[in-house]
Amino acid sequence: MSIIKSVFKNTSWLMISQIVTSVLGFFWTILIARYLGVFNFGIITFATSFTGIAAIGMDIGFSTYATRNVARDPSLTSKYLGNGILLKLILSLLTIIAILILLKSMNYDYLTIEVCFIFSIQISFLTMSYLFNGIFQAHEKMQYQAVGIIINSGLLLGFTLISIYLNIGVIGIAITYLLSSVITSIYLYMRTTSKIAMPKFEIDLKFWKNSIKSSFAFGLTNFFTNIYFMIDTVMISIFIGATAVGIYSSAYKIIFVFTTLYSVYNFVIFPLMAKLYTNSEELLKISYEKSVKYLLMIILPLAVGITFYADSVILLIYGNEFSLAANVLKILIWNVVFLFVNGASTLLLNSSNHEIGVTKINGIACFFNVVLNLILIYYLSYIGAAIATVLTGLLIAILMNNIISKNILKIENKLIIEILKISFSALILAIVLFIFKVSLLIAIPLGIIIYSVMIILTKTLDTTDKSMITEIIK
Repeated sequence: MSIIKSVFKNTSWLMISQIVTSVLGFFWTILIARYLGVFNFGIITFATSFTGIAAIGMDIGFSTYATRNVARDPSLTSKYLGNGILLKLILSLLTIIAILILLKSMNYDYLTIEVCFIFSIQISFLTMSYLFNGIFQAHEKMQYQAVGIIINSGLLLGFTLISIYLNIGVIGIAITYLLSSVITSIYLYMRTTSKIAMPKFEIDLKFWKNSIKSSFAFGLTNFFTNIYFMIDTVMISIFIGATAVGIYSSAYKIIFVFTTLYSVYNFVIFPLMAKLYTNSEELLKISYEKSVKYLLMIILPLAVGITFYADSVILLIYGNEFSLAANVLKILIWNVVFLFVNGASTLLLNSSNHEIGVTKINGIACFFNVVLNLILIYYLSYIGAAIATVLTGLLIAILMNNIISKNILKIENKLIIEILKISFSALILAIVLFIFKVSLLIAIPLGIIIYSVMIILTKTLDTTDKSMITEIIK
């Protein structure tokens, strides 16, 4: 199977799973938000954000490190599986204890601590799933990861409906997340052992030491990234309160749907880039340039549409109670643009052994984001947090472009011209939507037509793009 067909097959599997997840997630988000109300929804969001940051201690970047190394040498699969499972169990236990101690020292109420405890256990199963999914990615068997995603989403929606029917409140909602992750982890383990390899369980302390040392850069990057994405929610909770968290997080939940598009690309392209780094630098360069181009083609029109119709989207999904989230959504959607571009740059750097540079950049961005949030949340509440997020994304883009140009490849004029063409097409779309001010229902098909016509007129798709499309169709 050619590289293009392999990428398309795996992308298709993951895209289908993400579409299913987005549809089901649309319903469970509405159900949970409306059932719990702004305050309790804020508690759930705080718990997921707080434990999500702490969960870095459960993985320390091992899953990403294992994916890269197994992609380069599949014979290492059993060793990474066996040692990885045991290592993660120990790290998860220590992290859960640390979470409880920290929450108690911060004088949070019993309900919040209890919800966070449930989510910390849920996160431990989730991080174990990262290892199994990383093995699937390395072996280009992502259909099993896709099925796991669908199973988790279906269970989460089903358990949510049961919790609401039984009216067991915020604790019940937390338990639905836990049960879904437990069952999904069991499925992924069974598929890994039956379709890929059996884990070689051993306590190889030398291997653990080397893996922790080599994974540390990936772990720090994940930590800084999680701080960048989640610390605003925690800080809003501390400075403003749970109601403000509910408003801010309701917009973030919508943004999360768009980030799944990037995660699909990330899962598929990272192991491919890791192989290309050792086999063909020219193909690695092409894969990066095409990644930037295609990701921008997808996200820019979506960003324009959300900017114009944020009020309608919030009203449709959450109702009038969450109307204040519309302005947050208008700002946060532009961070997704930076997320897509920065994501492609991160893949290039990590696959070419420049993960330390990625860690440094994310460390700088993390510090920048925290300082901005301290200032802007104080004066502008959740609007300030949204602005801080977008400005941090811009900073990361500048720093990553600098390190790529100096150490890996020089950005060619051709790519810059293609980015300008895509931006011009999105600008025309924005002008049309501004002039005609049609309803959301009409704007969707109208926007697709206008943007597609502009892509054709500007000749954004070159000969290579058309050849790739032709091969996929065949």
